[in-house]
Amino acid sequence: MRRRVGFLVSHPIQYYAPIFRELARRCDLTVFFAHRQDASGQGQAGYGVAFDWDVDLLSGYESHFLANVADTPSTQTFFGCSTPEIADRIAAGHFDAFVVPGWSLRSYWQAVMTCRRAGVPVMVRGDSQLAGQRGGVVGRVKGVVFPHVLKRFDACLYVGQRNRQYLEHYGVPPGRLFFSPHCVDNDAFVTASAASRDRAAAGQGGSRRRVLFVGRLVESKRPMDLIEAAARLAAERRPVELVIAGAGDLREPMQDAARAGRVDVRFLGFVNQSKLPAVYASADVLVLPSMAVETWGLVVNEAMACGIPAVVSDTVGCGPDLIRPGITGAVAPLGDAGALAAAIDSVLAFDRAATVRALEERVACIPPRGPPMVSSKPRIFSLARLG
Repeated sequence: MRRRVGFLVSHPIQYYAPIFRELARRCDLTVFFAHRQDASGQGQAGYGVAFDWDVDLLSGYESHFLANVADTPSTQTFFGCSTPEIADRIAAGHFDAFVVPGWSLRSYWQAVMTCRRAGVPVMVRGDSQLAGQRGGVVGRVKGVVFPHVLKRFDACLYVGQRNRQYLEHYGVPPGRLFFSPHCVDNDAFVTASAASRDRAAAGQGGSRRRVLFVGRLVESKRPMDLIEAAARLAAERRPVELVIAGAGDLREPMQDAARAGRVDVRFLGFVNQSKLPAVYASADVLVLPSMAVETWGLVVNEAMACGIPAVVSDTVGCGPDLIRPGITGAVAPLGDAGALAAAIDSVLAFDRAATVRALEERVACIPPRGPPMVSSKPRIFSLARLG
């Protein structure tokens, strides 16, 4: 018998749509959205420009928008999503289990408390990590409160090694931990990038290798570290071409720093989802030098699905799962521009054919140590253990 599963998220998100479509193949899934995000709201969420996603986020699974009755509707604050309607939806849905992606919105707790009263097993799927956690009084209070918060959930779905460590740190026992990896739609990225990769290979006649950054141009992403690293490579007569796909307040300072460091850089501005495969395919390496608030870094999944290795800082959440040093990329200490430059230089020296083969194997196969984090088909947790 197919199980009935409910899933509440803040709004349609490009990274969740493939997961929902895959879940819908395996169970009777109903997705609820707490907020109807518009183009302006996307910009206010940190993308630096108003836009609508140019890919289909709603087909392939059943979904419903809830009425958001918050005084100031938003996905950026705890009280920005309030959807008391979810109580009636859960009562009518007769769900075998219900999932929320965290505890940062009032709507999520409205669903959790309803499930607890109704006896519906409720699961949480987040990506928090211990790196960058607050110390002092806040840290001590969190150490007392969070174990009690996490007891509200019948199961915790962890996306990778660091997220599992976070949950274990706050007392979640092994029997309530299930692996549900962060993932992207590999097939879509492979198909869309293949032709672009061939054209890029045919047109690259220059000696400069292309280094790509994809993300918001904000301090937490540390894009200025990449400019400094490229300046160091230029000074050492190993220049690279930087391509920056993203918008944000740091664009002008980055342009100034690039001119001062004699860095060859091209700013693409915000690039929508359907155009990203071609951008990845034209690059030799992706660099994500973010701070610990980058609890995963799904642009690394996207790049690797397109056959591109990555360099990440040692606080980026996906590092232990996706980066195999010397094979799929490299890791550099956060904020160390010299080490970042060396890491970029080392990855650019990889044998490209061997790297592509390694990434293809990681996408297509299940290695002995566990499911591939790049995969678009994560292992689905067992509902029987929650019964």
